[in-house]
Amino acid sequence: MTIVGNVLIVVGVGLAVIAGLGLVRLRTTEARQHAAGKASPIAFMVTAAGAAFHTDWAGRGALFVAVVMMTVTLPLGMHLLFRAAVRSKR
Repeated sequence: MTIVGNVLIVVGVGLAVIAGLGLVRLRTTEARQHAAGKASPIAFMVTAAGAAFHTDWAGRGALFVAVVMMTVTLPLGMHLLFRAAVRSKR
């Protein structure tokens, strides 16, 4: 099972690197926010799933809570950032 966990962690890190490249390479604010808002949480979820293979039940519970909280709060945070960016262009 540690092989599965290691593979998930490597995949999550790869997704995070791709999200970081998107933040650096994309030109517009909207495109950068899209890269940050889509790839980063998916990378975190995959990495957390991989880390769950390496920890006990208490650690898995904490990872689950972190994933749920990110899933609940990220759309609102990205919406507020996008709204602030649009309003600052006026």
